Amino acid sequence: MKVGIVGAGNVGATAAFAMVTTGAASEIVLVDLDAALAHAQAQDILHATPLSKPVRVRAGGYADLKGANVVVLAAGVGQRPGETRLELLGRNAKVFGTIIPAVLEAAPEAILLVATNPLDVMTEIAAKISRLPPERVFGSGTILDSARFRALLGEHLDIAPTSVHAYVLGEHGDSEVLWWSGASAAGLTVTEMAAQRGRPLDAEVRARIDSGVRRAADSIIRGKGATWFGIGGGLARIVQAIRSDEHALLSVSAPTAEIVGIEGVTLSLPRVVGARGIVATLTPVLDDDERAALVRSATILKEAAAGLAL
Repeated sequence: MKVGIVGAGNVGATAAFAMVTTGAASEIVLVDLDAALAHAQAQDILHATPLSKPVRVRAGGYADLKGANVVVLAAGVGQRPGETRLELLGRNAKVFGTIIPAVLEAAPEAILLVATNPLDVMTEIAAKISRLPPERVFGSGTILDSARFRALLGEHLDIAPTSVHAYVLGEHGDSEVLWWSGASAAGLTVTEMAAQRGRPLDAEVRARIDSGVRRAADSIIRGKGATWFGIGGGLARIVQAIRSDEHALLSVSAPTAEIVGIEGVTLSLPRVVGARGIVATLTPVLDDDERAALVRSATILKEAAAGLAL
């Protein structure tokens, strides 16, 4: 499967490398405004292919995206000192206004996978600019946040995180909602599993895990300036599900007609992902606190998107 990645910075390049090591793609084309950067990243990644998977990796222009099944949008501008979030969104919307038509001219059948922050609103922008069917344009959403949730739960329960099923809902950001009541392992709720393992999930442990998930990016950014390995792996996982028509349940962000009484908002929910993109969206059964938190998260996202004129 051919994958294009627009934006060859840390996130785009790491996603490409993760796709090589997992075999999620058979061909990868890196496109960037800085052609020298795209070429250097492609060459560096290509040199790892004899040690991993036989993936063709190269740099190119938009025309080279012809035939791509998936195009990852990892391009965007950084926030200027004193710039408001809405101003940043406006500038990134202009970037997408240039990129997306060029992508679709070359690869009109591609699925667009958004990785640019602020993720949920940028996904909504991509959907509006592209006018693609809703299943074909979505964002990485809370796939990384959910992985963090699973990892910390697995660590506490002393079981492999792959054996934990848990999702983070809503915004990829501060208002995200850890779906505790839906988290499970071996058919047991995580509370029941914790009791059997002699590792209770009391209020202190839950608060620590919540903070570990919600504040993970802050800690990483303080240490090295940005995050890229985790999201690179998440993007590769989504592409793998598309390539294999896996019908995997992944917490990705997409325009949603209605959730918890909020209409027309883009956010993360558990969604079935396969070769056509999003195959189905599931409605989580929430407790009262989770529902209230998801209402708040959806409201924040809807208000953020409402200030943009596209």
